[in-house]
Amino acid sequence: MSRIGKQLIAIPEGVTVTVNNENVVTVKGKKGELKEAVNADIKVEVKDGQVAITRPSDQIHHRALHGLTRALVANLVEGVTNGFEKKMELVGVGYKATNQGNQLDLSLGYSHNIIFDIPKELTVATETVKGQNPTITISGSDKQLVGAVCAKIRSLRKPEPYKGKGVRFVGEIVRKKAGKSAGK
Repeated sequence: MSRIGKQLIAIPEGVTVTVNNENVVTVKGKKGELKEAVNADIKVEVKDGQVAITRPSDQIHHRALHGLTRALVANLVEGVTNGFEKKMELVGVGYKATNQGNQLDLSLGYSHNIIFDIPKELTVATETVKGQNPTITISGSDKQLVGAVCAKIRSLRKPEPYKGKGVRFVGEIVRKKAGKSAGK
């Protein structure tokens, strides 16, 4: 049995988990409401303040879905309880980030600024401190959406391997290459 799939998910106080006939799991909490459609073969049960996920057989397809479904439902519960947050930093001379509401204005060394619209489900904050790299903080209750938006922002100017300039996650290690040798 899947080591992840067989673990029960504890439901914190103030969170309600419901499963309807179409196998859609709905989780409501203080940070909002999230829904996730679950494969029809996987069974999701809510009992005694815990969520249990079971599979019908040991087929490889069912084993793969078992752990995946448990992780997705656990992320829904965590999202409506605490939420998720990712921080990114802009490394490079003249790289800047500002925001007005959910509109992110990025200056990444191109001939023009990039205006990036953040989905309304998420919140964005920018911080510029003298002597440090500008940081962008993306937070929200949906882990998949937070990750997708951060990946899109990172793809606008990925860290390059020679100087390490670009948009990266805070704490990300960029492997640097040696430049050309001067001569022989």
